[in-house]
Amino acid sequence: MDIKEFLDQSAGKWFSQRTNHYISSVPAQSGKSDIIIEILASDAPEVVQLCQQYNIAPASALCGVKTNWDGIMAGEAKKQVGSTIFVPVPNLDKPNQGQILRPISNGQKPTVPGHYIMAKDDSFTMITEDKTIYTEERLWYASPNLRFRTNIIKRLGGFTQTSFCSEIRMGMTKPQQKAENAATV
Repeated sequence: MDIKEFLDQSAGKWFSQRTNHYISSVPAQSGKSDIIIEILASDAPEVVQLCQQYNIAPASALCGVKTNWDGIMAGEAKKQVGSTIFVPVPNLDKPNQGQILRPISNGQKPTVPGHYIMAKDDSFTMITEDKTIYTEERLWYASPNLRFRTNIIKRLGGFTQTSFCSEIRMGMTKPQQKAENAATV
């Protein structure tokens, strides 16, 4: 499986169950959420804007991946609702690797893009780091409608968090081009 096939397979609505573990004395937490993943064309305004922030030509972007979530952690009253986007930019010399462009939440200009690796075992790993934080997220499919995700977050000063998610597809959204092509057949 290549990176584009992997990302296309991610499109749709997912139900996610997550367990967070903190390396400090905080007890583990569990939670659940609904996740909607959309694959955006490389010329979508959000993709173009993110590429421009990194001074990367939008034409070199593979696509954009927009993720919306709505969930809650056990024992918390406040829901976690949000949205983000990332843009993979393939390495022309190594097509299974490339850069990951992500928005910077604190409003600072991004300094260094993250990177991704599409492994031979069909797992997809994204790594982003700067002076204060290191994040690593690995995703893989057990079947087309069941995927797993692990995260490692290490912060300057020793705080570390890990999580494991199992995600079940609840619905599929078709990319616009495929839907248009299907209507003409």
